[in-house]
Amino acid sequence: MKQTLFFGAALLLSLSLASCLNTEKEIGTTEKDPRATYTPPTPAERSRMTSSTVLNTVQGSHVFSDPTRPDKFVLQLRGLRILSGQVHLIVINAGGDTLRHEVLPARALLSEAALADPAAASTRDKEIAILKRMNTFFSPESFVQPAVTPLAEQPAEFNTAAWQALRADPTAVAFDYPGRDGNGQRLTYSKLLHRVLVINQ
Repeated sequence: MKQTLFFGAALLLSLSLASCLNTEKEIGTTEKDPRATYTPPTPAERSRMTSSTVLNTVQGSHVFSDPTRPDKFVLQLRGLRILSGQVHLIVINAGGDTLRHEVLPARALLSEAALADPAAASTRDKEIAILKRMNTFFSPESFVQPAVTPLAEQPAEFNTAAWQALRADPTAVAFDYPGRDGNGQRLTYSKLLHRVLVINQ
């Protein structure tokens, strides 16, 4: 009985030593120094940019849907390059709800007035013009009140009930910005209908 116990103990001890030796051998043959300083990956090793890569973001706040609390306005440029990218216009109320999320081509922010010579403008000139326009996108001059004057003519594509609700609300605030085709658009919020409305100008 004693011999059996002695043999079992010796077997367990030898297995334990073998395990330790294997572990020490694995640590000894590794090529990485565990104390070495971490080196970030090179640009070539980084993930490629995608259509969702954020290139630039500007933010602003202005009274819009609630006269007592300003809403958050965000303009985010995403894409592989500035000229071929898209800008995301997002309006978020004070409660954190997204009132509007519209996607526009970055080129919609270009205007001939922003370029010294549109015909001779380089790609870099156009990129700079887009970034400059982003910086002034939410300027105070872009917000007007009332959103619709009482004598304003109803656009052909606009819903009559919505138009009447806007005309009856002198406190409605509008935000003017370029649309997908470069023409002006007006964004406003109807307190009566509880939703954002877009007016083509």
